[in-house]
Amino acid sequence: MIDLRRVPDLWRRCDVTVRDLPFALLMVALAFLPAFRDQQTQVGGLPTRPSDALTFVVIALECLPLAARRRWPAACLSLVSLGFVLDQLRAYHTVTGAGLAFALVSAGAHLERHRRVTVVLLSAAYVPLAVALSRLGGTEGPGEYMTFYLVLVFAWGVGSWLRATRAAEAERRRHVAEATRAAERTRIARELHDVVTHHVTAMVVQAEAARYLTAAPDRLEATLSAVADTGRRAITDLRHLLDLLNPDHDSDGRTPSVGELHTLVEQTRSAGQPVEFTEEGSPAESAGSAEFVAYRVVQEALTNALKYAHGSRTGVHVRYGEREITVQVSTDGSGSRTGSPGGSGRGLAGLRERVDALGGEFSADPRAGGGFVVRARIPAGSPS
Repeated sequence: MIDLRRVPDLWRRCDVTVRDLPFALLMVALAFLPAFRDQQTQVGGLPTRPSDALTFVVIALECLPLAARRRWPAACLSLVSLGFVLDQLRAYHTVTGAGLAFALVSAGAHLERHRRVTVVLLSAAYVPLAVALSRLGGTEGPGEYMTFYLVLVFAWGVGSWLRATRAAEAERRRHVAEATRAAERTRIARELHDVVTHHVTAMVVQAEAARYLTAAPDRLEATLSAVADTGRRAITDLRHLLDLLNPDHDSDGRTPSVGELHTLVEQTRSAGQPVEFTEEGSPAESAGSAEFVAYRVVQEALTNALKYAHGSRTGVHVRYGEREITVQVSTDGSGSRTGSPGGSGRGLAGLRERVDALGGEFSADPRAGGGFVVRARIPAGSPS
């Protein structure tokens, strides 16, 4: 049995000509229904002539091309116009003459090329039609012909409006898609920066320190081991990030949280940075994204401490409130800049965006006596 729930989907998959054919056949059927025989489409005022064999040709020309009104709008409009002209000159005055209005709407909406030429040609063709009808005994004056012409112009204008609306919607969707892609690229760049910069900076600092430890094999071995451990952590974090970016990967969605700050601080200490870490309170169960952002703030601030104030006393203070997490990371400026690569400014800008997205406050300022201080107030309870 046919699943009726799939019928709409199957119908949408059909060619557009197939989907437009029922309307064309309906127009043909209306021409033969007694109730519609008096519903005439007439211009010129010629006396109505009884149907003959040519009537069926006229009906076919006015109706059947409507099945191709979206696929081939120019051809549809030409054939329907020809049928309409024959209909009026022979004075059949069938109801199917209304097909010209539908053909004009479709052409205005779907015709891609030579639109102005089409309008000029149709307007020019209307003049000899009016003259011919008048010579055949038409009783209508110039005002009636102009009124009918304005009706045809209105039909074309409706199609043009539909075309403009469709184009505006397509442009809006394109902008939304571009904005979505840009936001995703920004998010990926931010995650890569946060994951890579901290580990690589620590490796560079440790490698620089190793150059001066050749006379102390024990300390040199410990430093090189720390470099290797940092590299392995970087690889692990990168693999996890790439797994998150893979839509086919069944990931648990794990992200760093404030619970891992102790590990982060220990990694920074192993790179030679003296860090004093204090916490107040405990994270709320509904902290959500606030925990992740707080972790990133501490991570970026410690990375900058390694880069620009290596060896200086660094303080990390995290306070967990009922509705927010407050983070402060500061250095006293007594250290020195390492040989690590300079910053691009992306890290602090990314932190500001993260905090602002949660409705918090972020600042990164130099201290009067040297060093810097990073502060962040992050509202808790946002969904992760």
